[in-house]
Amino acid sequence: MKQKKILITGSNGLLGQKLIELLVTEAAILAFASAKGDNRLPFHEGYHYVEMDVTDARKVEEVVAEIRPDVIIHTAAMTNVDQCELEKEACWRLNVTAVGILIEVCRKHDVFLQHLSTDFVFDGKSGPYVEEDVPNPISFYGWSKYAAEKAIISSDIRFAITRTVLVYGIAHDMSRSNIILWVKKSLEEGKLIKVVTDQYRTPTLAEDLATGCYLIALKEAEGIFHISGKDFLTPYDMAVMAARHFNLDQSLISPTDASAFTQPARRPPRTGFDLTKARTILGYEPHSFQEGIELVARQIG
Repeated sequence: MKQKKILITGSNGLLGQKLIELLVTEAAILAFASAKGDNRLPFHEGYHYVEMDVTDARKVEEVVAEIRPDVIIHTAAMTNVDQCELEKEACWRLNVTAVGILIEVCRKHDVFLQHLSTDFVFDGKSGPYVEEDVPNPISFYGWSKYAAEKAIISSDIRFAITRTVLVYGIAHDMSRSNIILWVKKSLEEGKLIKVVTDQYRTPTLAEDLATGCYLIALKEAEGIFHISGKDFLTPYDMAVMAARHFNLDQSLISPTDASAFTQPARRPPRTGFDLTKARTILGYEPHSFQEGIELVARQIG
């Protein structure tokens, strides 16, 4: 039986790490990890690592021509929403130009492209969203991700677009925190934290997102898929649940609304996803947020 070759971009990121951890356990898969710079994964067995900057067209062509992957799962992106608002050129280069490069290479070598996108393509007026809902971004980050989606949809390659929501989890050598880790650290230090009650999300455990991506790659299931958690929560709800789990002082958490923060980028108020399509076509079934907290707590040790 021929192994399916899957190439991951952005393998040093949270999702990239979880994908490689998952793929190396699957005998039917030959996994290739790639990122800009050195490999930061804590283990080196069971996969091949290649350094690749997705904005470098010549390098991308060279790597793909050599590996000849069946599927590329494209996780590399600039995802810090405020940074994207302030550094528009860098954001566009990584989130849009790089996708154009990948489209060309996938067309040339007949590779299935799975592209990671976001709930921020929506304006957040009417979540939870289904795949057919019409995007209307309200931040530059959202616009960059929507532009990439449109480029892929209007191309003639085989593709999937995997949208997700507020990913959390723990990985090796992580550059950014996430809601559970932030709440835990702040409350352990006795800090008062303000958390919004007027935004709604379906927070996604990184392991669940990796599973969803894997199911899509395995079937080479075409089209748009919404992959997220199943609980529709505010960040305040999430913070209280995390505090409760770690037996930390919930009185340090005070509810506020988005107007209390001055941030460069606007956030959509109500996103979150309807998972019917992913459940039906892929058999995707995520953990609850409570189960996600428990898993992360075990990983923290």
